[in-house]
Amino acid sequence: MTDDIIERIESLPPLPQTIIEIEEFRKDPNKELYDLVKIIEKDALIVSNLLKITNSAMFGFRSKVETTSKAINLLGSNFTISVAIGGTIQNLLKTNLSPYGINSDDFMKASTIATTFATYWLSKVSFDLKEELIMPALLQEAGKFILADLIISLNKEKEFKDLISSGSKIYEAEKEITGLSTSEITAKIFSHWKLSDNLIKVIENVDCISKCEEKVLKKTQILDIIRTVCCVSSPLGEKNIEEALKKAQEYCMDTKYIKEAISRLEDKLLDE
Repeated sequence: MTDDIIERIESLPPLPQTIIEIEEFRKDPNKELYDLVKIIEKDALIVSNLLKITNSAMFGFRSKVETTSKAINLLGSNFTISVAIGGTIQNLLKTNLSPYGINSDDFMKASTIATTFATYWLSKVSFDLKEELIMPALLQEAGKFILADLIISLNKEKEFKDLISSGSKIYEAEKEITGLSTSEITAKIFSHWKLSDNLIKVIENVDCISKCEEKVLKKTQILDIIRTVCCVSSPLGEKNIEEALKKAQEYCMDTKYIKEAISRLEDKLLDE
């Protein structure tokens, strides 16, 4: 089964030149925001996604944002980069997500909610953590596209859904059916595309915290809480929030800012 997954990952198309340039921009210590604007304006799909998200009720800007430069100035470079890479990767991996009971639009909405939640929460905790974890918060569930395709091809969709219905966690059902979980697959995809090692390391053990290296443990725990609150099948679901708060206590994290971020996000989504 693992060989089949690896073969699927290795057959993925290469990242578009725009994303390669965005990655180079992200690593450049002397980067200027204007350079990011120039890169993103080359890709109509990224511009469309960026303006759609910027004008959503989740941000609630007073006037409509119509230019790439204004959107980037309002959202910040790291959030913009996350949206650009996330939308492109979703387009490259596009497949039927029915095993998870969602479609690609649901997935993108849940990913955007996750990134916004991370921003609200981590802004109160640490600027550095916020800047570093915005992107993995958005991208950590990308492996579900590969797993969904594999589950369907194996005719295991009903078995997978039955496992979840009977009380298994999503990642437990994934491992039962395919041998690997979303976080492991996502890390392998990003390794194949030669994305940042830091991005890969904080994501790869979200589904198995005990395997996590000490130096990235806290960041991976934060991603686990974000993933739990913003579960792709029911983001901000009551049970998910309860589970996330329980995990936060187990990880010895203050839940005050988590609760505030959830409340703020719920208020924003009510406006949609």
